[in-house]
Amino acid sequence: MGRIIVEAQGGRKRAKYRNELIKKWSIKLTELFGKGYDTTNLKRFRQFYLCFEKSVTLSHHLTWSHYSNLLPVKDENKRNYYINLCIKDNLSVRELRKEIKSNSYERLIDKPEKLEIEIPKKYLITTGMKNPIFISVSYEIKNEHDLELNILANLDYFFKQLGDGFTYVSHQYRISNGKNNYFIDLLLFNYKLNCFIVVELRFRSLEKGDKAQIEFYMRLIDEKIKEPNHNKTIGIIISKESNNFIVNFIKGEEIIPLYYELQRVVNSKV
Repeated sequence: MGRIIVEAQGGRKRAKYRNELIKKWSIKLTELFGKGYDTTNLKRFRQFYLCFEKSVTLSHHLTWSHYSNLLPVKDENKRNYYINLCIKDNLSVRELRKEIKSNSYERLIDKPEKLEIEIPKKYLITTGMKNPIFISVSYEIKNEHDLELNILANLDYFFKQLGDGFTYVSHQYRISNGKNNYFIDLLLFNYKLNCFIVVELRFRSLEKGDKAQIEFYMRLIDEKIKEPNHNKTIGIIISKESNNFIVNFIKGEEIIPLYYELQRVVNSKV
């Protein structure tokens, strides 16, 4: 919308001087589509395009409310600083306002001459993951408890197999819902994904109820211990299929169709 307005007004240099067009468009768009197209909003759309026309990928990181608070910031370096801060720290709109109000940029000791917007590379749960995943064991895994003990005994190596950014939080983590207590086999955190990872172990094939159970645990983690700046919890179910262990990822409403075999390395010095 902003680009269309600027082009209709004769380009970037002349856009700010031709507001009559905006008034006409506002009346017409309001007649066609209802509220949301008053002259103030159309000017914001135009200003948004003029400020961010080279930053299309920002739409995945910031909301319109974020942009509305950034538009009054005229200095490009200053604006880019707050954009980077929002992306890096996953700031809410309220937190962004607080940073601007506290003159966070002005209080920087070393201000770079030119600040560019830094769009982070997309990091997936499977980034850096090995396939197959090896787990070092010193004896046969006969049940879920054995599998858990072997993973706990070789956490560092297990994390390296899973990928980057994993850290241990707890095992048999107790979480309550009303009068009921539940125990999560393994609770991890990934600082690159910025979210908790619930891991459940099954010494059998994956069943329909397993997905429902881990999703319940994921919701509890989101409600009870997830911080506002954290992303939603992801689930992993390690199940046994024939002689192999399979890693199943649960994110949102579905099981991610990526299956990674866990192979045992007996008495391995890894």
